[in-house]
Amino acid sequence: MMKTNKPNIDPALVREIANLLSESDLTEIEVQHEDLRIRVVRAAPTVYAAPAPLAVAAPAAAPAAVAPAAPAASEDPSKHPGVVPSPMVGTAYLGPEPGARAFIEVGTVVKEGQTLLIVEAMKTMNAIPAPRAGTVTRILVDNGQPVEYGEPLVIVE
Repeated sequence: MMKTNKPNIDPALVREIANLLSESDLTEIEVQHEDLRIRVVRAAPTVYAAPAPLAVAAPAAAPAAVAPAAPAASEDPSKHPGVVPSPMVGTAYLGPEPGARAFIEVGTVVKEGQTLLIVEAMKTMNAIPAPRAGTVTRILVDNGQPVEYGEPLVIVE
């Protein structure tokens, strides 16, 4: 006997729907066709991977830091008014290709819309633009680091 009730699910279709979700502000997408129903939901991140880079960044800033700068390093970067969060889950790249110079470094003055870094999601390279003009004061991710939706990437003041 063959089971005919269970439709075949195309993994490429599920990936494409998930990609649409990650590229938009939507939190849920549901597609139904005949007996097939696919629902993809973006889970809210509960743990940020940002604390690890902060621990790495803090010692580098400590030798040149003045006493008031120490509390700023321990603050939650996601609460900073100049934070640039990741709009999707993926892998962060600081430069346009392996071995290339990074788009930005601490102290870089950027214009609104200028590329800060790239997040690769579903084999698609997504340029992350500066939401405002300013100076890059912190880079919170390493090259090739996996990032979550909403994770702080850069602070532009």
